[in-house]
Amino acid sequence: MQIIPAIDIIEGKCVRLTEGDYAQKKIYNENPLEVAKAFEGIGLMRLHLVDLDGAKAGEVVNWKVLEKIANQTQLKIDFGGGIKTEATLKTVLDTGAKYATIGSLAVKQPEVFQEWIARFGANVFMLGADVFEEKIAIGGWLEKTNITVFDFMKLYMDKGVKQIFCTDIQKDGKLQGPSTALYQKILEQFPSLQLIASGGVSSLDDLIELEEIGCSAAIVGKAIYENKITINELASFNL
Repeated sequence: MQIIPAIDIIEGKCVRLTEGDYAQKKIYNENPLEVAKAFEGIGLMRLHLVDLDGAKAGEVVNWKVLEKIANQTQLKIDFGGGIKTEATLKTVLDTGAKYATIGSLAVKQPEVFQEWIARFGANVFMLGADVFEEKIAIGGWLEKTNITVFDFMKLYMDKGVKQIFCTDIQKDGKLQGPSTALYQKILEQFPSLQLIASGGVSSLDDLIELEEIGCSAAIVGKAIYENKITINELASFNL
């Protein structure tokens, strides 16, 4: 199982939210590039980079952070937050993101996302399924829908999307453990899915548990910044 460290950006700084609440913001580092280089330094190969300003504004804001990290590391970056137009998508990929993370748009404008998949190929996308009680939530988690996570995933798996990360909003940023039962349920329905666990990871034991149930990767954020999982532990897990 691959470890994908997360860097969330507000006003160019590395932050974390709790339950997706912008009022519950904690700044961890003023220099995201420094954080990214530390991850690369222990052998990690991926990075989950989220423009929280962009997610809220509906357009990418923190271009410079993506550009710096893409230019000064070899990390394979998936970038999300505010990708709403084809022009923005192209710029994100041209700026150095390996994958574009799509969430709200896939719910609100499925025909647009399906057109992008046809044009750019499913492999450049990482689909985000943000979940509240097994239903999809969008718009930086501010809006709930009646779409089940299972229907949502099936729709886009049928279109060729292979990487889907699933975040349980009730778990995210709380360091209370991941939604293992939900992930098991998803993997029972879709055994071929490259399911990426996201939210709630609080210890090395959580990562071992996610690996055992068949997750292909896990996004880890707050646990690193709060030293619940040390850089050395991540390095050893990554071997």
